Amino acid sequence: MVALPRLVIAAPASGSGKTTVACGLMAALRARGLAVSGHKVGPDYIDPGYHALATGRPPRNLDPFLCGEDLIAPLFRHGAAGARVAVVEGVMGLFDGVDPALGLKPDFGSTAHVARLLGAPVVLVVDAARAGRSVAALAAGFAGFDPRTPVAGVILNQVASGRHERLLRDALAGTGLPVYGVIRRTEGILTPSRHLGLIPAAERAALAGQAIDRMGALVAASCDLDALLALASGAPPVSAQPWSPPSTLTAHSAPVVAVAGGAAFTFGYTEQAELLEAAGARVAPFDPLRDEDLPEGTAGLILGGGFPEMHAAGLSANGRLRERVAALAARGAPVAAECAGLLYLSRTLDDRPMCGVLDVRAAMAPKLTLGYRQAVAVTDSVLARAGDVVHGHEFHRTAAVPAAGDQPAWRLGPRSFEGHVAGSVIASYLHTHWAGHPAAAARFTAACAKVNAL
Repeated sequence: MVALPRLVIAAPASGSGKTTVACGLMAALRARGLAVSGHKVGPDYIDPGYHALATGRPPRNLDPFLCGEDLIAPLFRHGAAGARVAVVEGVMGLFDGVDPALGLKPDFGSTAHVARLLGAPVVLVVDAARAGRSVAALAAGFAGFDPRTPVAGVILNQVASGRHERLLRDALAGTGLPVYGVIRRTEGILTPSRHLGLIPAAERAALAGQAIDRMGALVAASCDLDALLALASGAPPVSAQPWSPPSTLTAHSAPVVAVAGGAAFTFGYTEQAELLEAAGARVAPFDPLRDEDLPEGTAGLILGGGFPEMHAAGLSANGRLRERVAALAARGAPVAAECAGLLYLSRTLDDRPMCGVLDVRAAMAPKLTLGYRQAVAVTDSVLARAGDVVHGHEFHRTAAVPAAGDQPAWRLGPRSFEGHVAGSVIASYLHTHWAGHPAAAARFTAACAKVNAL
């Protein structure tokens, strides 16, 4: 058992300010000289990018649906190795979980669920902008709603004045819930959003860094850091052993796996590269907006998620790299593409030429597609065998036509097929967390090793 100070930053609902508080707390604690580990409940890729700026450590997600309940504490210990304190940012409202239609318990995958799995105290961020004494009723209701998930205290956000603060504190005094911070309304922090949420930190690195600095200063000035550290230190020891990527070495020479990054491909889980390396691959990042060639010796290609629709002109203009990608796929090298990767492999994206590996045309769509999926592999691919069941999620506001090829990648329902398998290429909108499906890394690396040996 290991003592690992930790706490969860939650909220009654989205938009309450928990990302600002979580990132600010990470930055403020780091400014004190502490090694801080940042974690995000759920599948979201964007908030963890800001966590990485705040902590200086790789971002980590904790998602019971994608990875399974049993892996949450081990993944947490793995990600927090060497840290003095861990801050876990919640998702949506504290008790909001997976759609019950998937047949799971009501709060499965919620912030409360993960807090229980970690034995971590919960601090509730309450937006008090339009509230008075009712804040106490709301906080007390959340604290008593589920005895398995005790709320340890609150941080009040968007407080208007000293008088407003006194009113709120007096009301909360009767609940017995400590107030760990009071954050006044401020216009000094800019974290702009667009159709899928915050703009990723990688697309606005300098401005995002400035925002993190301001968040850290704001939380340091507005919250009782010593009390929050004491709360985190009171969490019980973690009994789970840390997760480690299984070693599945398949080749004497490590095949080079090129992994897309940069501003257009910002969605990815840290554990994917760790799993590939444990399987014997050499991971080589590259930027499809800037690099005209794939990394030297590339034997396989991973195109993750992101915002190619915002960078379609730049991706299309890099014709040399598009040709290299098409040639790599044509010679039978493994290619795995999720969401943004699917769009990049298409013939066109919003009428701009892409790689043309797939006979697909993609464009922005009027509605957001968002949700967890239980998928069954329809066709053998470089990631899965036909019949394999994986858990994933969709998160996009584009549409690809056709949605499924002659050899679909996944079956999402009795008559619902999605994605494309063509030779050694698999492309779909489905995002997966490879820690929940570690065979994908071994299978992909083994396929790359065969190409490398030719």
